[in-house]
Parts: sequence; structure tokens; C-alpha cells
Amino acid sequence: MRVAGVTSVENRGIPIEKQHHLWIGYLVFGLLSIVVYYALPIFVGTVPLRVVVYCAVSTSAALAVWWGVRRNKPDPRAPWTVLGVGQLIAALADTTFYASHYVLNETNYPSLADVFYLGHYPLVVVGLLMLIRQRRAARDLPSLLDAASLTVVAGLLSWVFVIGPQTRLGTPMLVEMTSLAYPSMDLVLLLVSLRLLFGGGRRDVSFMLLTFWLAATLAADTVYVLQRLSVSYAAGNFLDAVWLTGNLALGACALHPSMGRIAQAVDVPALRLSWPRLGFLSAGALIGPVMLVVQHAHGVRRDVPVIAAGCAVLFALTATRLAGLIVDQRSLAITDSLTGLRSRRYFEARLADEVARARRAGRPLGVVILDVDRFKSINDRFGHPAGDRVLVEVANRLRAVAGPDRVLARYGGEEFALIATGVDAENLHRLAERLRHGVAHHPIAVSGRRSMTVTLSAGTAAFAPHYGTASALVSAADRALYLAKDLGRDRAVAGGTSLTEHREDVAVDYLNQVADLVDLRVASPGRSLAIAEWARTVAEHLKRDPGEIRTAHRAGRLLDVGMIVLPDDLLTESGPLTDQQWHLLQEHPDSGARMVRVLPDHGEVAEVIRQHHERWDGAGYPAGLTRENIRIEARILSVCDAWAAMRADRPHRRALTHEQAVRELRSGRGARFDPALVDAFLTLLDKRAVGDLTAGPGSPVSRESSRLS
Repeated sequence: MRVAGVTSVENRGIPIEKQHHLWIGYLVFGLLSIVVYYALPIFVGTVPLRVVVYCAVSTSAALAVWWGVRRNKPDPRAPWTVLGVGQLIAALADTTFYASHYVLNETNYPSLADVFYLGHYPLVVVGLLMLIRQRRAARDLPSLLDAASLTVVAGLLSWVFVIGPQTRLGTPMLVEMTSLAYPSMDLVLLLVSLRLLFGGGRRDVSFMLLTFWLAATLAADTVYVLQRLSVSYAAGNFLDAVWLTGNLALGACALHPSMGRIAQAVDVPALRLSWPRLGFLSAGALIGPVMLVVQHAHGVRRDVPVIAAGCAVLFALTATRLAGLIVDQRSLAITDSLTGLRSRRYFEARLADEVARARRAGRPLGVVILDVDRFKSINDRFGHPAGDRVLVEVANRLRAVAGPDRVLARYGGEEFALIATGVDAENLHRLAERLRHGVAHHPIAVSGRRSMTVTLSAGTAAFAPHYGTASALVSAADRALYLAKDLGRDRAVAGGTSLTEHREDVAVDYLNQVADLVDLRVASPGRSLAIAEWARTVAEHLKRDPGEIRTAHRAGRLLDVGMIVLPDDLLTESGPLTDQQWHLLQEHPDSGARMVRVLPDHGEVAEVIRQHHERWDGAGYPAGLTRENIRIEARILSVCDAWAAMRADRPHRRALTHEQAVRELRSGRGARFDPALVDAFLTLLDKRAVGDLTAGPGSPVSRESSRLS
């Protein structure tokens, strides 16, 4: 049974601890066998014991691959099956070679062993390509280009020092073809090995062992060809140790528990173009010119066409690589790194172009802005990594609904924006609803097995003559989004399309800005945003009807707009207030109510603002109302407003501590505050659902923080 990519072997009779040590035991025993190989004489009696040890170690790697496939159950098994068969053929080649050399005293070259040796290369290459294909989560052209560049460099060196000299020896055709086949196959193997190394995917212990096997094979093969070329090769020299150690690394790789994960496509990026890698590639590109200079210094004019062709290929590969870097940099500049959507900068530039085009052609154009509801609570409950996962999944679902032809961008922290060309106002609203339902139709995994339904609020705006610029169109959609939040979230609201509605929106925006300005004057930026959110949370906790919840929230946002008429010295006074100052201060609820009442459908909101300084015991102002004669929304705001005042620094006093503020609320139960509402607020305070004066990132009067999340 495999769980989350990890293979369970306990039901096979091998404890996990033993399997972790199996590959180490195999590696240690194999290395000791290599020592014994060099210590033994070739024959012990009539038994070529040295040959037996060598072939046993070589064959053990193929058996280890079979055992690893059986126990670790890699998915898929095909790459490892091919690699195992390739190693088995290599072991057969070793047996044939050493038996012919030591037992039969046949040293002909090429021989049957060379057929087996050369035959195992294609299997290794195919097996590695299958692994690369499985590990690749996406196309990775840069890694392929880098691997090809270094292979071309190796090919130039091979031609100058190995292949070229071999073609000039005048050896028989079969000998020459065999000698050329080895470096040629090694170049193919090098290309595939570099592609595997530079590509993405996991890099566990098994991957490192696999890389060591390939490196040992390529190094030993290169030295072998050079020794053959110089007629200095002798069976049983140090190359046997390199080949055998590489075979042991392959066997240990297959036995390691992480072997089953090598072929898994995971979100592990490919090796980036670091300075060492860039320097290595640059040095490789200079190999051709350096060899030409060296040949010129020695008065040699050999291999010039081959070197020139190699340099041309390197130039083409380098140019392609640089072009890819430019494309990648441009993509990074216009792409959000977390979600893969377009960036806000790209969205704004593209929208300006679309607005100009819509004005010229008279075709429909719309904007949809969507915001994740209560995203802050996701971060608070599950952590920011979980919040990032939610944003990525929301982006994927929005992209699936929007389609590939529309511009979809991450506009802010948890905010997304869409440009809908050719869509009128009616269909724009339907599109917004489809986007919302596309996200909310199925829960999103946030942490482990925990999942939750994530909803969006959306605001739309269709292009109209009075939206003369792209920013005006966005502002209209933005106001509609704010209204969707104000109406209880999880809904889409269409922006106004008439001049009358536009003026009403401007009035709402103006009062919001007044509220933010008052917050700044009393040195409590974001205060009205926080109070509005707390009021809504308390009202929802008390299961009040939706109308009361909306009224409490809206009144909280505009609670102290009446203070804008008060002089600055009154708001920053550090000593006792005079009778005249106290009279002015008591007038701000009436002033605020008059300012808000001019807005359509804001009569109840204005009345709540007028009553928010009334007290439960009747000692408040401006009307001296008592108990249930005070609207429930005003009683809620009284508690929230008091908490915000106590927990914020003021010019004349420092903020109370959390414990001190709690004691003050409790001491006001039944006198200043409705006792039931104090209890409800403290309950929510313990749950951290209220009480945070941070309204959002950035300046509280900025666009991002002037909307309740």
C-alpha cells in the first residue's frame, strides 16, 4: 500500500528500519568485494576467482534493481525495468569479456562482449528518458538547451582528442566503427544525464546515487577509449574499480526507500541559472575558439570545419537560451508569482488599451473585481501557507471559468480582477455569478484533511460614457464590490450605469473618506473599518436579521463622520473639557446623522449613528434613551466603539492593556452598556473574532484597507 507517495513495506515482512539500512549494507559489502577483487590472484587453482567476484558484483546491481522494483513499487515501473535489463546486459558483457580474456585467452577487439556493452547503452538512455518524462511537471526548455550546450562542448573535445585521432589510425573498418561507437554512445548518454540533472523533480538520496552511477560510467568509458587509442589498456586496471563502484551506486539507488519517488512529478523547480552554472556554460562556449588558438600556435590546421560547426551550434543554442531568458523575464514582470495569473500592472495597462478601443469601436466592455470573503480568518486559523494554497486554488477555478482568452489578474492580496471584452452589462453580471459559483461549488483543502467552502464577493462595471478612463471603470466596479460586502458578502453587485447612480456612489465614497480622515485626526487609522467589522460579527453572532446586520455594519463605518466639524484642538485636548467643548462634542452624533441621512436608503443607518452614545442606564446623549428604547445596532456599536477607544493610543493617554479594557467593559455592564452585548463581545473576543484594530495592510485610507474583507 502506498500513501502520499511513500511506499509501505511492513506488510511484506521487511520492517522499514531494515529497508533503510539495506542499501547501506549492500553498498558496504560491494565495496569490500571490490577490495577483495584486487587482492585475489586471477586463478585459485583452476577457478578464475577474480573473474567470478567481478561478474558477481556487476550482476548484483541488476538483481538489486529487480529487488527494489519489487519492494519499493515505483510508479511507473517501466523505467526501472528498462534500466535493470540494461544493467543485466552490461553484466553479461562483463562475464563474456573477462571469461574470454582470462579463461579462453582471447583478446580480440572487437569481440562479442563489445556487442553486449554497446547494446546496453540504448536501454540506459531509454530508461533515463522515461524517468525524465515522469519527473517533468511542465516543459523545461532551458534545461534541455543547457544540457545540449555542454554536450556539444563534450562532443568537440571528444572529436579532437578521441574520435578524430581514431579516424586517422588506419585501423580495420570494424575496429574503427567499434571504437567510434563508444564515445558516440557516451555523448548521447551525457546529453540525457545532463537533462536529468538540470531538470526539476526530487533530489533524494536515490537520485544522488543514480547521478553517481552515470558519472562513474561516463568517466570510466572516456578513459577506456583513450587507453584503447594509446594501446595502453590492460584488463584489471583501476577502471574496473570505477565501473564496479558505479554499478554498486545503481544497486543502492534501487534499494533506497526513496527510489519509488524519483519518477514522481512534483512541484520542485529545475536548477536555476546560477552564477556558477552560467560561468560553466560560458567557459564551455569558449572551448572551440581556445582549441583553434592552440592548434594555430602549434601550426596545425586540423579539425577546423568540425570546430567551426560546433561553435555555430553553440552560438545558436546560446542565442536561443538568451531569448528564452528575455521571454521569462517579461513573463515574470506581468505574472503573479503565486497564482500564475496576470499582475495588477499588466491588468491596468491592458484595461487602458481596451477602454480606448471600446470608445473608438463602440463595443461592450466590462470589469469584474472579486474578493475572497473573510480571507483574514483563513490566515489566522490555518496559517499563511494555507492561505496561499487557497489563493492558488481560487485562481485555478477562476481561470477555468473565465477561459484562456480573457485577462484575469491578481489585483491585490486576496482580490482578483477580470477584463471582459464584448460583454454587455447584463451578461457581465451573469459572468460574475459564474465566476463566484465556480469557486464556491466545492470545498477547498486548507490544511491536511481539513477543507472549507470559500466564497467570493464580486462587483461589476460595464463601460459607459461617464466612465471616461480605465481607473473610473475600476472605481465603479470597486464600489459595487464594497456594496456586495456591505450586503453580507457571497454575492455579485452590478455597478451603477446612470449619472444619478454615479453621483450617489460618489457621495458614499466621500463619506467613507471623511470617516478615514476622522480616524487619522484622532490618531486611530483604520478604526471605523474595525468597528464596522466587529459590529457585523456581533450582530451575526446574536443571529439578528440581515437588515440589522447591514445597518450595524454600515453605521459602524460612518460612526464618527460628524466629528469632521469639530476643531482639531478639541480632538487632541489632553486636559478636562470645558462646558463649551463638551457641548460641541455631544453634537457630533446629530451632525453625523444629518450627513448620512442625505444618502438614499440610509435613514436607519443615520438613526443608529445618532443613538450610538446613548447609555443603557439613560445617562447618555443626545436624547437620554434607556435600555431597549435604544436600537440594538446602536447598543452594539456602543460596546465596539468603547473597545476601540480603550485599545488605541490617544494624544492625551496611552492605550489600555487587553486585561484593563476587559475590566472596563465588565464594569460598564448594566450601566453604560447592554449586559448581554458585553457578554457577547467578550465571548467573541476570546475567540479572536473581534478586537483587532488592524483593518488591513497598508494605509487605512488606501483603497485596499478602505474595504472590509
